Amino acid sequence: MKREIVRYVQNYGENIVEEWMDEMRERGDSRSFNTISNNVFYNTSKEFLDVVVSSIVDSDETYHEKVKDFAESIIKLGWPLTYLTTGIRIYQSIIFEKMVTENELTKEQMKKLVLDLDSWLSPLQDQMINIYSDTWEKTITMQKVALQELSAPLIPVFEKISIMPLVGTIDTERARLIMENLLSGVVKHRSEVVLIDITGVPVVDTMVAHHIIQAAEAVRLVGSKCMLVGIRPEIAQTIVNLGIDLNHITTKSTLRKGIAQALAYTNREIVVMEGAD
Repeated sequence: MKREIVRYVQNYGENIVEEWMDEMRERGDSRSFNTISNNVFYNTSKEFLDVVVSSIVDSDETYHEKVKDFAESIIKLGWPLTYLTTGIRIYQSIIFEKMVTENELTKEQMKKLVLDLDSWLSPLQDQMINIYSDTWEKTITMQKVALQELSAPLIPVFEKISIMPLVGTIDTERARLIMENLLSGVVKHRSEVVLIDITGVPVVDTMVAHHIIQAAEAVRLVGSKCMLVGIRPEIAQTIVNLGIDLNHITTKSTLRKGIAQALAYTNREIVVMEGAD
């Protein structure tokens, strides 16, 4: 019966694709499918069924590579894991119904067909789920690393002057990253003055202040000066109420004032040219 299944799939692949796509549209995750064009949906569906057929006609190495590439493509599309599980279940149902309808099978033959389809597609589904999960974890890890790198950048704005704009909450892990980026950036850019801009930090509590003080002290130890800018009135009040001592750190209410002070530290200043608006 397995040979008959393979032969049937190879002979009627296009018809199966069309019916399968209709079923997936009706029973699949419409939120995922409605956001893409019909052409993308068709090509992705065709690729999925090519991967399924690959499991019985190609070598293990070729099949595994196709599954990996396909998993990456549907993750990029934002499609859930249920796309794979639902897709295989619908595919199995379509093949069974068509073969039973077209081949007047006995009960014993139908039973064998069910077992053969299951022995083919169940391991295939498990493999796809595992590869999808591994690919998803790797994608999430890479995205997390990229976000971490972007969450605490040190930007050189003038010669010897760099700025680290902070946005969002600061936890222990991010504080560690801030410290690493700050120290490596100071050395890399040969910064004499570093401005830590906390305009986008919603809350400054004792822990956040402690991390900022540690960062400022670390910058001082490598021979540079650290300034804290973007201190809003409510943040200033919180710092006072918590009894946090920032006397040994230069602070400014805005980034503009901080840059002016940083230029002064490096014996420069902003001059308005005659005739300029």
